[in-house]
Amino acid sequence: MDDSHIVVVGAGLAGLVTARRLAADGADVTVIERRNDVGGRVRTRTKEGFTLDRGFQVLFTGYPAVRRELDLSALDLREFAPGATICRPSRRSVLSDPLRDIGGLFDSLRNPEVTTSDKLRTLALRQDVGTRDETEIFASPDQSIRSYLRDWGFSEDYIDHFVAPFYGGITLDRSLSSSKRVFEYTFKMLSAGSTAVPKDGMQAIPEQLADVARDEGATIRLGERVESLQSDENGAVVTTGRESVEADAVVVATDPKEARRLTDVESIPTDAHGCVTQYYTLPTGSGLDAGKRIMLNAANPDPNTVAPLSTVAPEYAPAGKELLSATFLGAAARDESEEVLFEKTLRTLEAWYPDRYFTDLELLHTDYISFAQFAQPPGIHDSLPAHRDAPGRTYLAGDYTAWSSIQGAMRSGREAADAVRTDLSD
Repeated sequence: MDDSHIVVVGAGLAGLVTARRLAADGADVTVIERRNDVGGRVRTRTKEGFTLDRGFQVLFTGYPAVRRELDLSALDLREFAPGATICRPSRRSVLSDPLRDIGGLFDSLRNPEVTTSDKLRTLALRQDVGTRDETEIFASPDQSIRSYLRDWGFSEDYIDHFVAPFYGGITLDRSLSSSKRVFEYTFKMLSAGSTAVPKDGMQAIPEQLADVARDEGATIRLGERVESLQSDENGAVVTTGRESVEADAVVVATDPKEARRLTDVESIPTDAHGCVTQYYTLPTGSGLDAGKRIMLNAANPDPNTVAPLSTVAPEYAPAGKELLSATFLGAAARDESEEVLFEKTLRTLEAWYPDRYFTDLELLHTDYISFAQFAQPPGIHDSLPAHRDAPGRTYLAGDYTAWSSIQGAMRSGREAADAVRTDLSD
């Protein structure tokens, strides 16, 4: 590996993990990224003193790849409280994890939205998925989340009022037609760790990975698009708008559509789930009494969730201000104007809190995201591409080789590096 030159196309999570690991092995690694910053879909901006992630994103600290690849203490994480607040007009109730949140036990036991049998089934499900690892879960027979929960005997009210908004927010699919494998593994991870954001925003994650990759010797070139690549068993040539770069191997770690364009690998999934996330500001002291819990819309999907971001991470808002986000799912939301979406959130909050007005709620920013995840219907994971499915000395790295998540992206980066290392050593 010491004499090998490797090009990594894309500086998202998968590409940065790949680069860091190959550089640590002694390879000469160049990362080429078309944007002017690292992170791919994991990005953060600042506006008027507020920290705004690109869409509502969180980090599950229980993910094995997260614990392996990141220095979590250096990220200075701010954690959400376990569970959620289930909201409907004039009524809000807490449903927490009694094994991780003793303080929320009493409220959860009294929650009128969830029957005792549903609570007992939830504990049994937790025990069941806790005995299986990621490989076992994603190799198991598949079905939709909704049919899976019905088979477990959960009530329709529990599925519609809690699971649909909560896991709809994770899979961006409130209909719960996505793979039950994603549900099982994320359910397991919610029990294994916390849900958090770095105090400086989610982009602190790729920035940490980039810093480590540079420390290992990798070069990261930003603002440069790869136009094409050619590859055979002897190596590869990567052509950008500025030059052609010869390499012993190239790892394509771009988004799925760009990866398919560069490699012609048709099994790369390009069907997507999108969302719209709006950010709002309120004066300090306007608290919504949800504490650090995500608020779920049990009545309708507009919006699906509301998150009290600055309550969780005070650094996300300047002094005297609070920051909320609301996330809308589906293509229809992406066709709505930001004014219409703001009005929907305003009316929803007024319905949840009939004793107050929200005339002080201000719209700060709107993110329209057409490709937040690749779609994951039942069985999709059985047909995803492998790292070596591209021709010649071209390799694939991205969550689309595993499953759509931070875990999938980081794990894919490590496995792509392993594949390159093995083949070049041979």
